[in-house]
Amino acid sequence: MHQGASAEIGLIGGTGLYDMQGLSDVREITVETPYGPPSSSVRVGTLEGRSIAFLARHGEGHRLLPSEVPYRANVYALKMLGVSKVLALSAVGSLVEELPPRALVVPDQFLDRTRHRADTFFGDGLVAHVSMAEPFAPAMRQVLLEAARAEGHEVRDGGTQICMEGPQFSTRAESLIWKGLGCQVIGMTSFTEARLCREAEIAYANLNMVTDYDAWRPEEAGVDAAEIMAVLRDNAHVGQAVLRAAVARVPSEALPENRVLDAAIITALDKVPAPTIERLRAILSRLLA
Repeated sequence: MHQGASAEIGLIGGTGLYDMQGLSDVREITVETPYGPPSSSVRVGTLEGRSIAFLARHGEGHRLLPSEVPYRANVYALKMLGVSKVLALSAVGSLVEELPPRALVVPDQFLDRTRHRADTFFGDGLVAHVSMAEPFAPAMRQVLLEAARAEGHEVRDGGTQICMEGPQFSTRAESLIWKGLGCQVIGMTSFTEARLCREAEIAYANLNMVTDYDAWRPEEAGVDAAEIMAVLRDNAHVGQAVLRAAVARVPSEALPENRVLDAAIITALDKVPAPTIERLRAILSRLLA
């Protein structure tokens, strides 16, 4: 655990959410991980009576492309701070008519079409295979659904997000393929986070905020970044409010995702090279005790 600071719940802000209103007793923490620095300093404080660590996924000033986000450093930094549960916010495009811009979705499945990212902590003498059959923690999904409804918003319960590499938006042909595969929304970041949080024994769920209809509608032009940012500016207060309401509902007890390595690690830990053990100490600490 990081010296001098700790938090129970991690909040990861996506496009349009670079700070968390309502945090009190805030400290800016600079965390150095075996994977380098995270996207931004981590703001540790109190929200709704819970200890929180907030991290801006794309950095201050939105300076990191989806492929440039240091996902391993971000997740590892939260783990070092003691975080065991994460709620994240992501902007997405819609692949179905019934999810217009400004709709909210709490997805329950993913397809992964990324190509250029490090998306595992393991290797270098340590083999582990975590299950991703249910990529989001059910208890954390329920927290987001209840919070959105408590704030007076309609929210889609479930759906498949396809995670693409970016930074370019889809061609019309690609968008039609993703729609034909049965996906409801499309984004560029959250499945990489979900994979790494699972390996780090962090229970993770994601609130998707729809900003556009992607490129599958023949009567419309493709996605426009300026229009997306306009929607997010108008709707940022919704994401803030839902996350605040969700924090108070996060279970305080351990969740099943907090012990997934019990059944995932294949290599005997006494056979793992010492540098690998040291690199993964924050993730393996429970098993090394």
